Amino acid sequence: MLISSILAAARDVFSKPLRRILWKSLALTVVLLALAWAGLTHLIGLFLQGHPLSADYPIVDGIASFLAGAGIFIGLAYLLPPVSAIVAGYFLDDVAETVEARHYPADRPGRALPFGQALLYGLRFAGLSLLVNLIALLLFFIPGPNIIVFFAANAYLFGREYFELAAGRFWPQEEVARLRTGNRLTVLAGGGVLAALVLVPVVNLFIPIFGAAMMVHLHKGLMARRVAAGHGPERLDARGRPL
Repeated sequence: MLISSILAAARDVFSKPLRRILWKSLALTVVLLALAWAGLTHLIGLFLQGHPLSADYPIVDGIASFLAGAGIFIGLAYLLPPVSAIVAGYFLDDVAETVEARHYPADRPGRALPFGQALLYGLRFAGLSLLVNLIALLLFFIPGPNIIVFFAANAYLFGREYFELAAGRFWPQEEVARLRTGNRLTVLAGGGVLAALVLVPVVNLFIPIFGAAMMVHLHKGLMARRVAAGHGPERLDARGRPL
């Protein structure tokens, strides 16, 4: 199921219906990363200007500036998960509506998350991701644990948040949590795919759209398996929510 969701999402990302959303997503991702990096380099510059070693030993200032510039690729890897969270929350409903209409036209359509709820999801994910990746960054110079912590933490966060965004279009929050915990290994594996993509330059910029599409397919697959096992379809209220 996960493999088919990955392949379907890969085809969707560059499909004509999603192309406009993809370009907007890429533009927003690049802008947010540029702003974040500009803020960090400005803070480093202020620190170096006020540090006594910078004035007494210019070579220290030069080395620190070089390291700050060379560290852009490392910094982007750690900044991308929280940035991806914000972008995914903003474009999730557009991606989900397109994927659902294209691949599941006979199914009940999902409902767009209220703007406040979608914003809350995105900010919560971004905050958690930023905290976790700051901790992982502190472990950067410890070989072994740094990669393990980075990958495991982001696999969990990506899987949880992207799945909740996709499933939240159909179910109340309590039901979404039950679905996620009942399929925790599958959701975690999906998050692991996204965490691995973070480490691939350029490709990692496509994570918000690819992750949203993949989790829409994964949620649909889990629901189909649930129905096939005799656990559905659920009874719905007038708003299309499960009773």
